[in-house]
Amino acid sequence: MNEMPATATTPADTAPPAPVRFDTKIAVLLRSDLETWQRLNVTAFLVSGLGTQLPEVIGEPYEDGDGVPYLPMLRQPVLVFEGTKETLTAAHSRTLSRALPRALFTSDLFATGHDGDNRAAVRAVPTAELDLVGLAVYGPRNAVDKVLKGAKMHP
Repeated sequence: MNEMPATATTPADTAPPAPVRFDTKIAVLLRSDLETWQRLNVTAFLVSGLGTQLPEVIGEPYEDGDGVPYLPMLRQPVLVFEGTKETLTAAHSRTLSRALPRALFTSDLFATGHDGDNRAAVRAVPTAELDLVGLAVYGPRNAVDKVLKGAKMHP
């Protein structure tokens, strides 16, 4: 007889697991006229704010094969988009109207030197006059998709 032993694997056993589809989305929207270093800096600052107020977005700590521990990171992908100044302004308004958790980065923050100055620079400008260069938003997939209307995936 040609029976396979119980421990043998079949193609179905070796198929990769189906990708996880999250009900929520983390997205960063960057102004399209930023230089590369600015895009990276703004993205890093924006996503750092999410885990401080939204513990559900943080996964478990990491550990390598030798048992060396590493910090936990966001539990799901961060999608990065770009758009014009007008796209950012509209996305910001939609984020506020939907009361979604958000972080912002304004052009004024490129000239500050520390966290206290950053907060003061944002506080000094009325909402409608913020010169936004980046926005992070978290929430249900459909709501975040509506906020990002007009933006395109970052190249």
